Amino acid sequence: MPQRRRAPARARSKDLLMLRELAISSFAIIDDLQLQLAPGFTVLSGETGAGKSILLEAVGLLLGDRADAQSVRDGAKRAEVSAVFDVAPDSGAARWLAEQALDDPDGECVVRRVVSAEGRSRNWVNGSPVPARMLKALGEHLVDIHGQHEHQSLLRPANQRHLLDDSGDYQDTLQAVADLAREYRDTDTELQRLLGVDADGSSRLDLLRYQFNELEALELQAGEVDRIEAEHNRLAHAEQLIQDAQTALDLMYEGETAASSLLGQSQRLLDTAADIDAQFSPVAQSVASALIQIEEAADDLRRHLDRLELDPERLAWLSDRMATLQSLARKHRCDPEALPQKMTDIEAELAELEGSEARIEQLRAEQEKRLAAYGEQADALHNARVRCGRALAEQVTTLIRELGMPEGEFVIDVRAKADARPSPAGHDDISFRVSANPGQTPRGIEKVASGGELSRISLGLQVAAISASGVPTLIFDEVDAGIGGGVAEIVGRLLRQLAAQRQNLCVTHLPQVAAQADHHLYVYKETDGKTTRTAIRELSAEERVDELARMLGGVKITERTLGHAREMLEQVGAA
Repeated sequence: MPQRRRAPARARSKDLLMLRELAISSFAIIDDLQLQLAPGFTVLSGETGAGKSILLEAVGLLLGDRADAQSVRDGAKRAEVSAVFDVAPDSGAARWLAEQALDDPDGECVVRRVVSAEGRSRNWVNGSPVPARMLKALGEHLVDIHGQHEHQSLLRPANQRHLLDDSGDYQDTLQAVADLAREYRDTDTELQRLLGVDADGSSRLDLLRYQFNELEALELQAGEVDRIEAEHNRLAHAEQLIQDAQTALDLMYEGETAASSLLGQSQRLLDTAADIDAQFSPVAQSVASALIQIEEAADDLRRHLDRLELDPERLAWLSDRMATLQSLARKHRCDPEALPQKMTDIEAELAELEGSEARIEQLRAEQEKRLAAYGEQADALHNARVRCGRALAEQVTTLIRELGMPEGEFVIDVRAKADARPSPAGHDDISFRVSANPGQTPRGIEKVASGGELSRISLGLQVAAISASGVPTLIFDEVDAGIGGGVAEIVGRLLRQLAAQRQNLCVTHLPQVAAQADHHLYVYKETDGKTTRTAIRELSAEERVDELARMLGGVKITERTLGHAREMLEQVGAA
């Protein structure tokens, strides 16, 4: 992890709002890499496959990209990426950190992410653990990464809208439109539900009223089902119970050979024996106790028999009530015990339906009010987009003319859709249009722009949009692909101009771009014959000449090529 060096007092100045340190270990083919980065324009160059783009993937991982076990270096238990950013007190990043209680009193932001070989990740911001989604949210305030294939996404209408909106200063209006569209949708959902019920509401009301009255007429009490079942079971077996109880009473007390008579004879014999031998006394007492218990049991049984009676009418009523409860329970698809709750639920639905007409009118009034408010905000958003689109298109037109389309014209067409339902994105159709030749009507870029022209338009858009961005660090991954010659030199100048406002890192294969940089990092591979790892170093002035010559001349480097490389650097220094 980078050492948290205390920056000097001037580190809070605008030119040092940046990514200051980057540490990567066991990530892809990177073993252990420590980078100290500087303000201004930094390029990264090197042979194809050396690992330049892997550096950017590591930064992307650090700022919330999906963790993948395959990114862990072979044989390692985990990969780790960490970085130190300088954060200005009034920046978006500082406000976000403060809102999350993650701010640092010295204005630093230390971000760390560890990915295990099993693909699990752990994340920290200023020493506090955070979920990956928070890394992504923070990353939007710290780094803006532009990929080499970004021009392809430029063809999608949704991306065109996002690019325009990201360039504007109307975020509050965007949020208001999204909130009102959501509120309108929620109101409409409830209204449509009630209107759907109202379409056959009378029959539904009649059914619910009938069901409620039917259940109410039962007057079913809590616990009554269990009591009914117990009483029904007792009456259904009353004849057998009376017969069995009388037989038991005869055996215990009333029969000729009843247990009480036998116990009485036994007691008298034992009492006589106890008069002769005292050891019989405990046995005699036990038999006496048994005789008492038999007599008490017989008394209890006799009283219960007196209460037992055959009651066919009561049994029939209980059978009918049980049948009614079971029939209603099947109708309502519940247990008989749940019928009281079912009646409560039906009563609540009845109340809602009976009051639905008033609720429908209330919802219609709310919907009309929200639709009017949405229309006002959507119109305001449309006007803001038109203004922003006009200004952005003028900037892009100027830039693409510098980038080898001398007669090019870029237009952002913002049209309001008629009778459009409220949408979180507003009611605009947005399309990017371009004409490459004078007098040619601008048409959709997907119809008229070649691959090379798309690259230039994309770069122009990125440069123009970034001028309105507050993100302090920009990273470009070979956005100059497909461009060469004098246009490549202009690209380098544009990137250098951007670096006057933002820290700018660029992966490039073009010497015309690399020559414009304030700092030049060379990415290369090292091997010990068994393993290969990516390494990186900052080039000295003479090493930059050699690297530019390699980028210019290919396999064989001549004195003429070296001279050309020196001349390119001298021209930048004299500019």
